Amino acid sequence: MGEKIDELTGRIRALELELEAEIARQGAALRFGLEHGRAVFEEEVLRRHRELRTRLLRYILNAKPLTVLTAPVIYSLIVPLVLLDICVSIYHAVCFPAYGIEKVKRSDYLVFDRGHLAYLNALEKLNCAYCSYANGLIAYVREIAGRTEAYWCPIKHAKKAAGAHEKYLGFVAYGDAEAYRKRIEELDNAIKKK
Repeated sequence: MGEKIDELTGRIRALELELEAEIARQGAALRFGLEHGRAVFEEEVLRRHRELRTRLLRYILNAKPLTVLTAPVIYSLIVPLVLLDICVSIYHAVCFPAYGIEKVKRSDYLVFDRGHLAYLNALEKLNCAYCSYANGLIAYVREIAGRTEAYWCPIKHAKKAAGAHEKYLGFVAYGDAEAYRKRIEELDNAIKKK
């Protein structure tokens, strides 16, 4: 990869860890902890959350007309999302073992914990579940696509690609044929060892 890129990647990882630590500190300030993977609030905080919940009928009656009109458009995406989920999950289950690519842990990407928040009404919880599914699924699919790309074509683009996945940093430089052939050979040897 190159020493400078390795150094920069290491600094990025260190910053990510620092960011995670800060987010954890903020969570502690909100007085909740995780028990068996589930957020648990102190009773006083939970009571206040319930007080802040907007009743469902009031929430619906106060909705902006454009929000009501566009809601079916937003929710209609569930069909292609579920189809994408099914197709990618089949691909993942069949092809990753065949290629010797490490499988992606779905539960790391699809997280449904907002439904436990006492300050959300039923419709807000449904909206949160929908967004959790859509964004989690896209992240899950992106990781599968990234691992596939790292296996089949680990070459950077000549033009900067917006939003490249984290494996992209380790790809060989565009136009470096020797490095590409070496990487493919390394991948083949790693698979033969399994």
